[in-house]
Amino acid sequence: MKITLKDGSVKEYAQPMSVIDIARDLSDGLARMACVGEVNGEIVDLRTVVEDDAQVNILTARDEAGLAALRHTASHVMAQAVLRLYPGTKLAIGPSIANGFYYDFEFKEPLTSDDFEKIEAEMKKIIKEDLPLVRFTKPREEAIAYMQEKDEPYKVELIQDLPEDAVISFYSQGEFTDLCAGPHLMSTKGVGKAFKVMSLAGAYWRGDEHRQMLTRLYATAFAKKDELEAYITMMEEAKKRDHRKIGKELGLFMMNEAGPGFPFFLPKGMALKNTLLDYWRQIHKRAGYVEISTPIILNRSLWETSGHWDHYKNNMYTTVIDEEDYAIKPMNCPGGVLVYASEPRSYRDLPLRMGELGIVHRHEKSGQLHGLMRVRCFTQDDAHIFMTPEQIKDEIKGVVALIDEVYSLFGFEYHVELSTRPEDSMGSDEDWEMATEGLRSALDELKLPYVVNEGDGAFYGPKIDFHLVDCIGRTWQCGTIQLDFQLPQRFELEYTGADGEKHRPIMIHRVVFGSIERFIGILTEHFAGAFPTWLAPVQVRVLPISDKYMDYAKSVRDKLDAIGIRVELDTRSEKIGYKIRDARNQRIPYMLVTGQKEEEDGTVSVRSRAGDEGAKALDAFIADILKEIETKDNGIKNC
Repeated sequence: MKITLKDGSVKEYAQPMSVIDIARDLSDGLARMACVGEVNGEIVDLRTVVEDDAQVNILTARDEAGLAALRHTASHVMAQAVLRLYPGTKLAIGPSIANGFYYDFEFKEPLTSDDFEKIEAEMKKIIKEDLPLVRFTKPREEAIAYMQEKDEPYKVELIQDLPEDAVISFYSQGEFTDLCAGPHLMSTKGVGKAFKVMSLAGAYWRGDEHRQMLTRLYATAFAKKDELEAYITMMEEAKKRDHRKIGKELGLFMMNEAGPGFPFFLPKGMALKNTLLDYWRQIHKRAGYVEISTPIILNRSLWETSGHWDHYKNNMYTTVIDEEDYAIKPMNCPGGVLVYASEPRSYRDLPLRMGELGIVHRHEKSGQLHGLMRVRCFTQDDAHIFMTPEQIKDEIKGVVALIDEVYSLFGFEYHVELSTRPEDSMGSDEDWEMATEGLRSALDELKLPYVVNEGDGAFYGPKIDFHLVDCIGRTWQCGTIQLDFQLPQRFELEYTGADGEKHRPIMIHRVVFGSIERFIGILTEHFAGAFPTWLAPVQVRVLPISDKYMDYAKSVRDKLDAIGIRVELDTRSEKIGYKIRDARNQRIPYMLVTGQKEEEDGTVSVRSRAGDEGAKALDAFIADILKEIETKDNGIKNC
């Protein structure tokens, strides 16, 4: 039996070998660090036996799949600890997730954060016991009876939803057994010491608000303690930067029970939002886009033609007008298609780049709403590009360059994912293959590193997603490029080619910010509310030392306001120290202190985030701030 390793070397064995035995043969150190194996591209338990020639890779916690297996095993350890401490608790599900893992429970009595320390202590005991994880299977009916005997109704329901001929797998460790597909570590000891229970929340069973409300315990685990400590530090910093807290402090936006999930932007928030939209318009005009606006409500027939009625209806708000079904648009693309189809098009018109700052509505469940990050109404900075097949690569390159320009301005690094055809999709295999290859070849030509995210494309086409990394290391998915052969076919779009014949255009859907509201939330946390001067809702606050100098302070305010600088005047009868502290708390980039000397000299005393900059002639300060605004210094050094 020949085993080909990741480095291309080949090992020969006379008999079948488990993945862990192959790891031991390679290195005792590797075997100790091993979490799972990869056999012919499939992630498997280390206990899996390889019986034929295969490509084998040993994965540790340094690998994504290895760390996921460590966290998945930790979720079982946490569930076992909970059952030991709180007998009679019912088990739901406990997967690994991006930054850790969770487990959903039905407790007899409410759990609080005061219980976390006790749960962690019991987890440490279970890990020290070094309990081997043993996998076994049962036919579906036996599996149902097995979980009924254990009085685990949620597990029974999960099994009942599986096919009749399914073989159900379980993992046991000591007295604990869980329904699970795996893979897992070899024993509980492998979880190590770098774990922590982080928080709890309510979670409806299977995400259905009409079902049982369960308690979800969030936790995390890492291979090393210093990695855990770094993560905890990041989470503590994230709490300080929470855009909901900062948004309230700075008066950017509000939520109201009259419209859950529908944000209200306040005057300062609108200043920030409009500045972003002005910037969007500037860069898109320069890149050859024209701006359009399409209706918020369109009839059912349109959404049936586009495919949204069949594939997205549960997320759409509907209404009836003149006894006909209509929907509030969840996406801008069908409206853009209608604009394209409104007049004859020639190959000379292509590529046609149409941008839209369109307001869209999507039905999100109440438990998923989160400040500006997850809302029911938002502005999508969509653009739709209609082109010939020969123009695909250049257009994708142009969009990538635009996205790179924007993210670089704000100090974001990013990585790229290519998402392929999902199960719920429409169109032919040939179209999907052509579309996917178009995106792949453009990325390859750009020499832009990317990973393939199988099955996560849109229902009408594959896509490129941009995941940006903020100031404290968190990742956000914002920009996307989606190649679409389907909508042009469904709407029978055409252009006249150089040969005089009718041809079908190809369509790109793309966003840079994504949701403007969500991007503002990300920026708020990225900058901790200390926005760069060009973006700050208030760029300058004028602070008179006393009422005697109010007239001069007003003249300074008026001069700044006249040239478009966003300025406030603090008219309160407070001490100057208090006014300065308050302006700093409001993250205002510049404070101009005015008193007798400043009035006599025609100057202002400048304080910035960097500190006291001393007295400056007002015209000199104006020249400096206008230059800073024009160059859009992102101020990331203050992150």
